[in-house]
Amino acid sequence: MAPARAARFTARLRGCESGLAFVEFALSLPVLTTLVLVGLETANLAMAHLRVSNIAMLASDNASRVRDSIDEGDVTELLTGAKMTGDSIGFRNHGRIILSSIEPNTAGTNGASTGQWIRWQRCDGAKVVSSSYGTQGTGQNNASLQAVGPAGNQIAASAGTAIMLVEVVYDYQPLVSNAIFGARTIRYESAFNVRQRTNQAITNVNSITPKSCNTYAP
Repeated sequence: MAPARAARFTARLRGCESGLAFVEFALSLPVLTTLVLVGLETANLAMAHLRVSNIAMLASDNASRVRDSIDEGDVTELLTGAKMTGDSIGFRNHGRIILSSIEPNTAGTNGASTGQWIRWQRCDGAKVVSSSYGTQGTGQNNASLQAVGPAGNQIAASAGTAIMLVEVVYDYQPLVSNAIFGARTIRYESAFNVRQRTNQAITNVNSITPKSCNTYAP
C-alpha cells in the first residue's frame, strides 16, 4: 500500500499547478524591479536636463531684459531666482551658474574691434567649475575671444550692444544609483542680446557684495 500511495502522491504533485503563479512571479520580480528602477532613473535624468536648461534660459533672458543699465542688485536677484528654480534637484550644492557680459573689444588700431571680450562675469552655486570662455577681462586687449557658443552655432555681440551669456553646470544626483547611467555632469548654455540697454558696464548703487566667481557657496 505504501508504494501505491507514494506513486499516487507523486502523480498528484507532478500535476499540481497551485503554486505556479507564485513561482512565475518570484522569477519575474527581479526583472520587473530592474525595469521600474531604470524607468524612474531615466525620468529623473530627463527632468534634471530640463531643469538645468530652464535655469540657463531663465537667467540669460532676465539679464538681457534689464534696461538702460545693469546693477549688482539686478544680477544678484536674477542669479538667486534662477538658482531657486533648481532646488528640486539640489542645484545649490551641486551646480554653478556663470553669467558673462560679452561685448566687442576695442583692441585694434584707432579703437577698432579685434574680437569679443568679457566685460564682467558673475557666478553662483557651490560647484567648483570655471567658464569655458575665460574669466572677467578675457579678450579685452587681444583677439583671443572671437565668439561664444558651440561649434557651428556661435554668436558674437555687435558694436554698441552686449550678449548675456549664461553657462550652467550641474553634477547629476541620481534617484536610485549612479550604477545605472554612471556619474554625469549636465551642462547648458543660453545667450540673449540685451534689450534697450545703453550702458553695458555694471554698477553697484547699493554697495552690495558682488556674486564673485571666486566664491563657491550654495
